[in-house]
Amino acid sequence: MSRRHAAEKREVLPDAKFGDRVLTKFMNNLMIDGKKSAAEKIVYNAFDRVESKLKRSPLEVFHECLDNIKPSVEVRSRRVGGATYQVPVEVRPERREALAIRWLINASRARNENTMEERLAGELVDAVNSRGSAVKKREDTHKMAEANKAFSHYRW
Repeated sequence: MSRRHAAEKREVLPDAKFGDRVLTKFMNNLMIDGKKSAAEKIVYNAFDRVESKLKRSPLEVFHECLDNIKPSVEVRSRRVGGATYQVPVEVRPERREALAIRWLINASRARNENTMEERLAGELVDAVNSRGSAVKKREDTHKMAEANKAFSHYRW
């Protein structure tokens, strides 16, 4: 990592169907081997499933899911003397979003449904109801931070 110049953030274009930038980031993370159209198909079909299940706007559900998954604190390793402490730190908004997206995709991939559309739809429905692996991941992260609150004075 260069100390001279921080890399500038690239702005992603909003997606075609909903015009949402966060959704585009989500699709880009979901995409494998540069197959964006496949990722779009998965997301849009999953959104259709979510809409039929919950009878709500899928984009609204998606954003609510991400809000339920976003962590507010995480632990970072910090060496002090010979010991390594897990120091709780607040999460920056961009990282918060990135972690939520990553956790949602990983939780979806780990599910047992047949197609990725079904898995993603299932995880979205679970996340909007504050259940599911992605929400559990956030809760575990918060628990870890809470448990290591004593080391918060080592923050840098």
